[in-house]
Amino acid sequence: MAESTTTADAADLREKMICELKAAGDLTSPAVEAAMRAVPRHAFVPEADPERAYRPFDAVVTKLDAAGTPTSSVSAPQVQALMLQQADLAPGMRVLEIGSGGYNAALIAELVGAGGQVTTLDIDPHVTDRAKQLLTRHGYPAVRVATGDAFRGLPDHAPFDAIVVTAGAWDIPSAWHEQLAEGGRLVLPLRLRGLTRSIAFTRRDGHLESRSAHLCGFVPMQGRDAHPTRLLPVPGAPGVSLAFDDATDADPAALRAAAAGSRSEVWTGVSLGVQEPFDALQMWLATQLDGFCTMAVDQARDAGLVDAASPAFSLAAVSGGAFGYLTWRRRPNGAGPRVELGAHALGPHGAALAREIAEHVRSWDQQQRGGPGPVYTAHPATARITPQPDRRIITKRHTQLAITWPAALRGR
Repeated sequence: MAESTTTADAADLREKMICELKAAGDLTSPAVEAAMRAVPRHAFVPEADPERAYRPFDAVVTKLDAAGTPTSSVSAPQVQALMLQQADLAPGMRVLEIGSGGYNAALIAELVGAGGQVTTLDIDPHVTDRAKQLLTRHGYPAVRVATGDAFRGLPDHAPFDAIVVTAGAWDIPSAWHEQLAEGGRLVLPLRLRGLTRSIAFTRRDGHLESRSAHLCGFVPMQGRDAHPTRLLPVPGAPGVSLAFDDATDADPAALRAAAAGSRSEVWTGVSLGVQEPFDALQMWLATQLDGFCTMAVDQARDAGLVDAASPAFSLAAVSGGAFGYLTWRRRPNGAGPRVELGAHALGPHGAALAREIAEHVRSWDQQQRGGPGPVYTAHPATARITPQPDRRIITKRHTQLAITWPAALRGR
């Protein structure tokens, strides 16, 4: 295919991508739209053909480890648009990007203009070499590319008006907070009890307070602040495993006993449309259930002990020697297909755990459904935070995260 034809095709694909993102409601900022129109995404992902590069909801993997696990990627355009809109970048800003793909740094450069400064940082020299070559080749030589562990940030170039993190983070290193200007914006995909949300924080009076949060998924952070998930296969339940993001006292012997028992089922009467998002319910359960975890089922090995509606990823909990999980079943409805939410649990106290999960689902439906969702505040790990009934505090290495839900929305 001739070069001119390739360029024209790529421009058409780029325009199609932008139109699809706008139609989906994911691209609402004229400034971000202009940046996405100005930067040729396909040029920054030579690993993919233009058609694949411009798929609006697909990331492009750029590096795999020896086991074939992705360690670096260029995020999906949808996610990049959402995060850049969360960052609310403006001309003249100083921005640090953590996680270097090249394309996102070019978008940031478009947004901050010639008077701004953009630095992109990654721990992997292969990734930063690739990013530097692509940025220089395609018209963005002023973007500073640095190699190092993001745990330390870049103190020599601070303070930053915005820090945009494009790798999955389990914690917020103190350096990111300290190197952010007062009133500055930190946008990062933060993992909370196994659930990842792109949260936009603003620095105010010694802490970070959220402005928005979106469901997302990212390649995990490497380096000093890497935090692997603890995977616990359930003894006596082939193919069933539980994943814990934080420390757990789950007892394998108790889980074996639970797997040998009968299954309790409780249906809630709460229904969802099959395409209706329920990310707020996910976070609600994560903050209400003390033994919260996630469950995966290898259906090729499972003997039918569990009946998970979503085998790859189910919300779950462990309590009192029992383990349970959220599930659903289809229900006819004149307004379209719907599912009813329910809870299954196994173990001597399985009936109580199933009732507890179901009651939390009903509470979400009555008190929070359709609401704005929680506010996330991040404080230093040494800070004293007053406990409150509507607040869940999650303690990490550097940070205490307070997740506060609004007052009940009954009668809204």
